[in-house]
Amino acid sequence: MVQLGILLALGSAFVANLGLLCKYRGAVAAPAVELSHPLRSAVGLFRSRWWLIGFGVATVGWTLHVAALSVAPLSLVETTLSGGILLLAWIAERWFGVKVGPREWIGVALCAIGLVLLAVTSVGGGGESSSYSFEAMVSFEAAAVGIGTALLLSGSAGVPGRASGPALGIAAGLMLGVANVAVKALTGTVPGDLVSILSPWTLTAVIAGVGAFLALGRGLQTGGAIAVITLSSVTANLISVAGGIAVFGDPMGADPLAIAARSIAFAAVIAAAIVLPAPGRPAPQQA
Repeated sequence: MVQLGILLALGSAFVANLGLLCKYRGAVAAPAVELSHPLRSAVGLFRSRWWLIGFGVATVGWTLHVAALSVAPLSLVETTLSGGILLLAWIAERWFGVKVGPREWIGVALCAIGLVLLAVTSVGGGGESSSYSFEAMVSFEAAAVGIGTALLLSGSAGVPGRASGPALGIAAGLMLGVANVAVKALTGTVPGDLVSILSPWTLTAVIAGVGAFLALGRGLQTGGAIAVITLSSVTANLISVAGGIAVFGDPMGADPLAIAARSIAFAAVIAAAIVLPAPGRPAPQQA
């Protein structure tokens, strides 16, 4: 079952990145996203043909993601999903006409190093979806939502600056990570007990999903595609991995070397977050 989860996660990674690049093309052609008018902003995005296409593609990727979560440990699924970042820059340049500069390549490379270290130190046999600490779940989700909300508000306030896109990308990733942890908890009960879908984790996933939607839409409008997509994707992966460890009992590592490697991985991604912010480059309107 773990092998099936890895295959599903790999498929989800490719499809999700393709959907995000379609959304980028749609976002730059849509009216500005305003946090104070979420419904109007959502309508404006969905009126953009490329955003609508990207949403459909991303829905397929999310379905594969949920399927992977149901058969494999959260941390393993997320580290596998992160492999898609290695193709992001190439696909963006070849298929979407996005110019990828040296800073973006360095940032993606740092992310790749960190994600590879996470992947090679992942071990099976993590915590079960139905077995987790309620107190740890509440504390973890509340902290991530709080930080994500602060970034979303700061990035959306006033006239966006150069750094607002990447900040909003991180906010979107935090919210997606929160939703992933909540969905992982739901996969342990919902298939056998449909009433359990009324769990507070369902509401948590929905609210976090809305926050991620707004943060990603505005982030793609104000920042470069590579920076925003990379930071949102990697942040979501890291938060999900951290959630797997803190909430579901996934092991940090099998030995001190693995623990050190994972610590270096987190440091590499933080370094990438510093390197990646760069002026946005508008995407061409024609395929």
